[in-house]
Amino acid sequence: MRNFLFFFLLIAVYYTSSAQKLVEVAPDSQHFSAPRLARIDALIKKYIDAGTINGVTALIARNGKIVYYRGFGYDDRENKKPMKRDAIFRIASQTKAITSVAVMMLYEEGKFLLDDPVSKFIHSFKNPRVIEKYNEKDTTYTTVPATREITIRDLLNHTSGIGYAQIGSNISNAIYAKNNIRSFYGEGSKSLAEDMQKLGSLPLLHNPGEKFTYGLNTDVLGYLVEVVSEMSLADFFQRRIFAPLGMKDTYFYLPAEKYDRLVFTYIPDSTGKIQKMPDELNDNGIIRINYPKTNGSYYSGGAGLSSTVFDYATFLQMLLNGGVYNGQRILSRNTIRMMTTGQIGNLTIGEEDVFGLGFGIVTEKGSGRYPTPEGTYYWGGAWGTDYWVDPKEKIIGLIYKQFWNDPASDLNSKFKVMTYAALND
Repeated sequence: MRNFLFFFLLIAVYYTSSAQKLVEVAPDSQHFSAPRLARIDALIKKYIDAGTINGVTALIARNGKIVYYRGFGYDDRENKKPMKRDAIFRIASQTKAITSVAVMMLYEEGKFLLDDPVSKFIHSFKNPRVIEKYNEKDTTYTTVPATREITIRDLLNHTSGIGYAQIGSNISNAIYAKNNIRSFYGEGSKSLAEDMQKLGSLPLLHNPGEKFTYGLNTDVLGYLVEVVSEMSLADFFQRRIFAPLGMKDTYFYLPAEKYDRLVFTYIPDSTGKIQKMPDELNDNGIIRINYPKTNGSYYSGGAGLSSTVFDYATFLQMLLNGGVYNGQRILSRNTIRMMTTGQIGNLTIGEEDVFGLGFGIVTEKGSGRYPTPEGTYYWGGAWGTDYWVDPKEKIIGLIYKQFWNDPASDLNSKFKVMTYAALND
């Protein structure tokens, strides 16, 4: 009897640990209809054949089992270079979730509380001020003292009053440009410490906690990780997240041997046709697209990473597993519960959904808009990448394109709709 129980426990442990790792299986084993999943193939090919996009990679998993994993079209359309499944994409704001996890790892270690003021660690954020009047003609302004200091929680849920550079409001674009603060695509040898300390001395768009304003909050959090951990953000990611999870293709700056896997970036022209984006684009300040192929030392916690759909799916599966993957615990399940619980009170993002600690979260009202149930969390990146995690159905989905001013953003939503339409349980 004892031998039987021991054998049973071994089998249970084996299957539990195996379920934590992503493996490819037949769709029907996870109650997906293969013919219905094939509709996604047809849809994506329709966009490619019409010349709306050049190529896509996409992945769907349920219960840790990959049921859909494809590359479509071309990485380099002009030279007919196929888009492979392991193509590396600039993931921009998908970096935010990884930085938020890094922050919460330090939170679990007792390094700080979420309602601690940021100025406790980055002193330039002491005594913040808020813009009172702004003169658009000469970008001058007056300020008043903020009602309170910015907390770490405010940064995680984007209610600090910090705006975005280049892609934010006219006010934040102008003020940050005047102070040489940008959205950190390829800042090379600039200092994260220098820029974040400078940002702390600049005025807020509103009082902390007053509004949801998507901005450079997660870049500040990246610097917080550096200050508290006493290592660079790149080193923290590599040692504490990427290596334990087996994420071998996620970097701020790619090793030279992987340069050929970084996909080309396209942009629609005035006629709607797509063309390769130039190495530099002047869009409220220079945007350099080949930053992953440089030897930079600026680690943007809000937008700097490049990755593959499989690597990022590994990260998402860790979250869906309650913080563990392949026997490596990154976070506790209750910390993930906090991160995926609404944190902005009565405020919303868009018309329906709320924001947690690093993620948008589908509300009951939002679940009526798309098939994703209440509690699904998600985000994406400015270059055309998108993901979601559905804890109820145990589904993760990712679709990656590479565009500035994505001409097919509706494809992301259609991909989501067709994923749920393929369920047959």
